[in-house]
Amino acid sequence: MRNLMTALALATCLVPVSEAFADTPFDGVWLFDKAPPTPGVTMLQVASDGDRITGTVTTKWYGPMTMQNARIEKGALTFEVRNLNDREHATRTWTVRRAPGGVQMEGMLWYTTVNVDGRRGSVKDAEARAFRFAELPPLAPVEQAPLAPTPPMGWSSWNKFAEKIDDKTIRAMADAMVATGLRDAGYVYVNIDDGWQGTRGPDGQIRPNANFPDMKALADYVHSRGLKLGLYSSPGPRTCAGFEGSYGHVRQDAQTFADWGVDYLKYDLCSGEYFYADADTVQRSYAEMGAALKATGRNIVYSLCEYGRFDVGAWGRSVGGHLWRTTGDITDDYATMARIGFDKNGNSVNTGPNGFNDPDMLEVGNGGMSEDEYTTHMTLWAMSSAPLLMGHDLRQTPPAMLRLLENREVIAVDQDARAIQGKAVRKDGTLEWWTKPLADGSMAVALFNRGTTTASMNVTAADAGLSRISVARDLWQGREVAPDQLTFQIAPHGAVMLRVRGD
Repeated sequence: MRNLMTALALATCLVPVSEAFADTPFDGVWLFDKAPPTPGVTMLQVASDGDRITGTVTTKWYGPMTMQNARIEKGALTFEVRNLNDREHATRTWTVRRAPGGVQMEGMLWYTTVNVDGRRGSVKDAEARAFRFAELPPLAPVEQAPLAPTPPMGWSSWNKFAEKIDDKTIRAMADAMVATGLRDAGYVYVNIDDGWQGTRGPDGQIRPNANFPDMKALADYVHSRGLKLGLYSSPGPRTCAGFEGSYGHVRQDAQTFADWGVDYLKYDLCSGEYFYADADTVQRSYAEMGAALKATGRNIVYSLCEYGRFDVGAWGRSVGGHLWRTTGDITDDYATMARIGFDKNGNSVNTGPNGFNDPDMLEVGNGGMSEDEYTTHMTLWAMSSAPLLMGHDLRQTPPAMLRLLENREVIAVDQDARAIQGKAVRKDGTLEWWTKPLADGSMAVALFNRGTTTASMNVTAADAGLSRISVARDLWQGREVAPDQLTFQIAPHGAVMLRVRGD
């Protein structure tokens, strides 16, 4: 990381003393005073030496972005910048043109279009606007606190409310978790995702925005309901929605969260992926927050959200983590849910007590899938020992969705003490048979029809790893099934979930 910072710092100094000696019309410092907050462009610095043009675009989100392949084309300065980790668009092209009074710059980063006007600046201006780098500590193991013997269960604000969230809504969600019986079914975390952050005070301490007037009082309220409070931050300067991240304030933020009474932290890479772009720096950035949380002395479940990169399941525990995302964001449609749950659910050897592959939050109740598809969603997450974090408006839970979410027998499979991640034992086209060994010696068996027509599927003793099946129970129907009648007609995108025993 030190070498990266040195290179970037040198790049920001490539500024000629005077425009009179510039080799191109773009050499020098250009300041952007009215740029939109995303990604927060503040400055362009350009230097040339013969045919070689170098420079950086400085942003509040991503710091100095190094110009790649810079050249003059048709009187304009054209270059590429690294486009975070978008595999389809590894770089994006930017163009700078001279304009009355300065320059006009256009480009794109991730999904954001940039079109800004800049004025000439000085070396002194460049020094004032230079990005202040934070140094990562060396990698050191963080002793994991045993806070999640089974996958965390609760609710998170993002899938329904995105960044449009406030204190009143969080209190209402806590009340609804109690009133609906969801708390008593095991859902205990009330997690505020992105959008709660305000600005930092002169002391550097993060303040909530106006929608959250007193975070400590909110935590106290959630605790009074027999629930726990979760928060969200990022190792980068900005969160995914553009709010204040923890970059440069990691230990300070961890202590603030602890002082407020927070019980769970989701740490989302977001803009941090521009600074921490390889396995070493990503791991060190998550270890930094893991150590900071531990140093507070408060029990805080630590959720790593870096989208499954760099084999996170193999090292998640060593940085103090209790769960780690295995993929990008879920959306409320069958295709995305199935792709994540069936194909991107992480290496099963990494799951066990106090450490879980996390295929992202539940969409049950948000309305984008059928009841059969939501049944598959719940079955798949339970068979995978995945965290069960609801993401809908709990005040408006349809009865059918509440039955899915509160099914104690299905929840028991997810929360089984052995915490083994189930996996497919047989596949036939669009049909899949999954098993999961349970602590009492029984076996959970799930049948999935990923096709578009009704399918007949049977369960054999061999599927369950048994010599014969003596007892079988259909968990969604809540009834015993005769061992010789284990053939089911399963709707398109539907599932059957059983608990079976042998002799």
